[in-house]
Amino acid sequence: MAELRISAESRDLTRVERIGAHSHIRGLGLDSFLEPRAVSEGMVGQTSARKAAGVILQMIKEGKIAGRAVLIAGQPGTGKTAIAMGMAKSLGLETPFAMVAGSEIFSLEMSKTEALKQAFRKAVGVRIKEEAEVIEGEVVEVQIDRPAVTGAASKTGKLTLKTTEMETVYDMGAKMIEALNKEKVQSGDVIAIDKASGKVTKLGRSFTRSRDYDAMGPQTKFLQCPDGELQKRKEIVHCVTLHEIDVINSRTQGFLALFTGDTGEIRSEVRERVDEKVMEWRDEGKADIVPGVIFIDEVHMLDIECFSFLNRALENEMAPILVVATNRGITTIRGTEYKSPHGIPLDFLDRLLIITTQPYTEDDIRKIIDIRCQEEDVEVADDARLLLSKIGVETSLRYAINLITSAALACQKRKGTVVELRDVNRVYALFLDVKRSTQFLMEYQSQYMFNEPGDGEASEDANAMIY
Repeated sequence: MAELRISAESRDLTRVERIGAHSHIRGLGLDSFLEPRAVSEGMVGQTSARKAAGVILQMIKEGKIAGRAVLIAGQPGTGKTAIAMGMAKSLGLETPFAMVAGSEIFSLEMSKTEALKQAFRKAVGVRIKEEAEVIEGEVVEVQIDRPAVTGAASKTGKLTLKTTEMETVYDMGAKMIEALNKEKVQSGDVIAIDKASGKVTKLGRSFTRSRDYDAMGPQTKFLQCPDGELQKRKEIVHCVTLHEIDVINSRTQGFLALFTGDTGEIRSEVRERVDEKVMEWRDEGKADIVPGVIFIDEVHMLDIECFSFLNRALENEMAPILVVATNRGITTIRGTEYKSPHGIPLDFLDRLLIITTQPYTEDDIRKIIDIRCQEEDVEVADDARLLLSKIGVETSLRYAINLITSAALACQKRKGTVVELRDVNRVYALFLDVKRSTQFLMEYQSQYMFNEPGDGEASEDANAMIY
């Protein structure tokens, strides 16, 4: 492994997004002074928690501090994961963010510490800089000469590029024509061609072609025609994670192991040599280390061995910022018989900056319902939204949000366009919340399996569940 292999191709993945529980989150909703706005970027309420998260975010962006840990603790449904997602969105794509559930560690086909180590290294990025010869200009004309007889000869063609100062015609072979077709390059596009690899990148469209409305989509980016010479030296930056470098250098198939998911356990010797090389690049100014964020949800599900590993891992100078979340109070530390706050050992708890989340007010729930209706593209009448807010206060916010799409389907069934009070009432009667389900269970518990007649303890436990 004398020559460390890096692949930028592992980043060229299409991002697919669906409407999910936190798809409306766009950031933490803070202003330039890290003061939380009342409603912003999908975030509502939790002002003190968001402000604290903003301070941590600033620490991450400066990238000078590693191995800090934060605990987000609060009741279920108070926005702990939403705050973590807001941090991820605020960091941008270049700062790595790895998300893992505590229970997930035990279901992987590798040891617990290896799974945590891989998650940690996914959250540390390396920004590698290199200079390359590129040809950059605006496409004037693409001319492809097809052979008269099929299969007689490969396709050839000419590409005319221009800048503000010059214009040149380049002869193209079959590979370059294929690269242009793959990027759907046409006249008026501003492109860059890497001379070493022949890779074509479409940068945008020229301002002079901004009126060609039939040749552009809503995501079209307009650029000025490049100035200077066509051929120039540019600094290209590749952003990869330490885990990606580990996998590329530990598998014969290289970066393809990232797509198959068959990363397996990675030898410590490989990681040590990767770290040495990355440190060497950093000292030479060829690379920058970008410490990101690893978010572990349900941290109370980790056992004492995992917590011991985290204690040691946070002391590494290349460690990311660790953010953990839990909704448990004083509970047993998994793997021991001892109880501790949040199910976390006291020595690890001492390392954590603790952010608490508070229950949402009725006004906050109303605003969240409004945002979710907009996100799910459901038109809801004012009185129906008020009812959903009341249901959220009496039961839970999650239950009220789940009723939005259900009520929209009930509205669609009666061929309506706006969700009304009767639609919400209908789905409220169809789907029970925890409180009504527990009452039903108490009433008919004798008809369920494994019920012992006269079992008073079961009734007391059921009563304790109602809130």
